[in-house]
Amino acid sequence: MLTRFAPLVPIALTVLLAACASPVSQSRNDVAAHLSSVQSVSRIDAHAGDTTEIISEEDLAAFADHKPYELPSFADSFADSILEHGLSLVGTKYRFGGRSADTGFDCSGFVGFLFREEAGIKLPRSTREMINLDAPLIARDELKPGDVIFFNNRGRGRVSHAGIYLGDDQFIHSSSRRSGGVRVDSLDDSYWSSSFMEAKRVLAMAPVHEVASQK
Repeated sequence: MLTRFAPLVPIALTVLLAACASPVSQSRNDVAAHLSSVQSVSRIDAHAGDTTEIISEEDLAAFADHKPYELPSFADSFADSILEHGLSLVGTKYRFGGRSADTGFDCSGFVGFLFREEAGIKLPRSTREMINLDAPLIARDELKPGDVIFFNNRGRGRVSHAGIYLGDDQFIHSSSRRSGGVRVDSLDDSYWSSSFMEAKRVLAMAPVHEVASQK
């Protein structure tokens, strides 16, 4: 009688292993799925409203489907949650001084909202204060998903914009009223590349016991 059920053992093991898949891995898949659903992104000057398409929907889908989405090992769950929540807010309107998904965000309001909601980290209200945070300074070629990036995109020699790095030279931010609010853009775009200032690993500021509990 037992031999009748022998062929079913591999199938049962396969189902069991699938049911026990890592929740962090599943979360990463969810983030990649959000990226593939983001619509065509245009290069839009955050303050001037210039529109020149730089990346297509097919390009974003290829990015999500063929390139592994690796998150920082020290705080995988925090980064996953921040990016997944951020991507779910793409299209939320821009509002100067805004800090709410209901009424809209400005750039620092968007960054602060996500870090507060998903990592329990309270950030300063303005980009000028945020850039002075006592967090590790990160070179552009060492960026990891979840790092906060700062720009001088008004040509005044000081920080004027902030966003959150997604990976593969993409970042999410609340750009401007003219450009549609929360959106994904590329650091490779000449506008953002030329105005990039620095980046900080703000997730390193999360309480040690909380980071450990998320692993």
